[in-house]
Amino acid sequence: MEFLSETYYHTLSYLYSKSEFKQQVEMHRKKIKGLFGQKPKVFRNTELIYNNELAGYVENMGYKAILAEGWDHYLQWRSPNFVYRPFGCSTIKLLLKNYRLSDDIAFRFSNKGWKEWPLTAEKYATWLNAVNGNGTNVNLFMDYETFGEHQWEDTGIFNFMKALPHEILKHPDNSFKTPSEIAEKDPVGELDIPYSLSWADLERDLSAWTGNKMQQSAIMKIYEIERAVMDSGNQALIDTWRKLQTSDHFYYMSTKYFSDGDVHKYFNPYDNPYDGFINFMNILNDLTNRANESKSHKLNKCISCNQCNKGSILGSIWK
Repeated sequence: MEFLSETYYHTLSYLYSKSEFKQQVEMHRKKIKGLFGQKPKVFRNTELIYNNELAGYVENMGYKAILAEGWDHYLQWRSPNFVYRPFGCSTIKLLLKNYRLSDDIAFRFSNKGWKEWPLTAEKYATWLNAVNGNGTNVNLFMDYETFGEHQWEDTGIFNFMKALPHEILKHPDNSFKTPSEIAEKDPVGELDIPYSLSWADLERDLSAWTGNKMQQSAIMKIYEIERAVMDSGNQALIDTWRKLQTSDHFYYMSTKYFSDGDVHKYFNPYDNPYDGFINFMNILNDLTNRANESKSHKLNKCISCNQCNKGSILGSIWK
C-alpha cells in the first residue's frame, strides 16, 4: 500500500493558478504525513488530468512518478503496460492506466449484457497473465466508490476482489508492487502528451468540466477572485473559496448527451445542469461580496492603525 499526492480540494487549480495548485498539493502532503507518517513520492492529479507541462512542474516539486491515462490517441502503437518518461523531463517516471482492464471492473463488472459477464477472478487473472512477455506492469486505476457503490455488494464485487490476489499469484511471473516500486524500472521510451488528458468521458480531455459556456464562465469567475479572497486574510472565506474549486461543481454543469451524459446525470444532485450553474453562481457572488467587504475592512483597519501609530510617535517626539 502507498499513499499518493493530490490537490487537497480535488481541483483543476493547475490549469488556472499554479500558486494555488502548489499550496493545495502541499496541504495534502502535510495531511498524509500527519495522519499516516508517510511522505508521498508519486503524484496523481485531479481526475487524472495530465500533460507534459504538468509532469515537468511536478518533477520540480520532487516527485519520482506521476500517473496518467493510457489513452490510445497518444500511445498509438505503444502499450500502457510499461514505464515511460514524460516528454522534456529527466528524472520523473510516467505510470499509465490500463483503461480496458480497469474499466472491466469499474464499469462492466455488473453489466449482464457484456459478453464476458459474469467476470470471475479466474478469468480476469488469465487476462492479466497474457501481459507477461508483452509488458512489465499493469496499472489498474479506479474510483474508491467502485466497490460498494458503482458495483453493489450483490453483484459479487467483494467476493471477486477477495479471490483475485490468489488467482493472480498462481502465475510465477506475477507479483504486486506499489507505484514507487514500479517507478524504479527504467523507462522504455519518452511519451509526448502536449494537450491535457484526463480519464473522463469518451474524449478523455477537459470537456467534462469545461465543455460549455456555463462551465467556462463559472471556473473563470472562481479564479478571478483569488486575489480578493487571499487579500481578505479570512481563513473561513479562503476555505469556502477552495471548496468551490472542487471539480465536481463544474462536472454537474455538463450538458453532454448519450453515454457520457448518463454518467454525468448519475452523479448530479441537481435536476439539470442549469440549476447547478445558477446555484454555484449565486454562492460565488455571495462569496465575492464577502471577500471584498473583508478586504475593505482589513484595509481600513490597517489605515486606522497606521494613523494611530504615527500620532503616538509624533506625540512622544513633541514631548
